[in-house]
Order: sequence, then structure tokens, then C-alpha cells
Amino acid sequence: MASTSAVSLAMPVTYASQKRVVRASMKEKVVTGLTAAAFTASMPDVAEAAVTPSLKNFLLSIAAGGVVVVAIIGAVVGVSNFDPVKRS
Repeated sequence: MASTSAVSLAMPVTYASQKRVVRASMKEKVVTGLTAAAFTASMPDVAEAAVTPSLKNFLLSIAAGGVVVVAIIGAVVGVSNFDPVKRS
């Protein structure tokens, strides 16, 4: 019973075993993409509505952490190339 979840118990076996495959032509995909792009361009406030201030700060902190890690790695590589250790 530990390997089954409440969701899988509530679903019928036939539904859980089916796989949904989306088949769309390239034309349909292009039309869908252009429609989404036009909607986003016409209503930029709606496109940015999901970005809360806390999410924005979280993403910016991840970017800042990445900059710090790159700077540390760059410093280590720079120092190791500048002052190589020669062992005899």
C-alpha cells in the first residue's frame, strides 16, 4: 500500500494506464505560437501578472548567486594560471 497514492486509488485503472499523445501539424503549432505571441504583445500586464515581488526577488537572488560562483571560479582559475606550482 505504500507504493500507491490516494490519486491512483481514486482513478480507474483504465484511465491511469492510458497515455495521452498530442498530435498537431506544424501549421497548427505555428498558429498557436503566433496567437500566444500576439496575446502577450497586446497585453503585457497580463503576461507579467504571475511574477510576484517575492518571486522576482528569488529569481534575482539566484542570478546574483550565479554571478558570485562564476567570479569565484574565475578567480581560482586565474590564480592557478598566474602562479603555477612546479614540483620536481
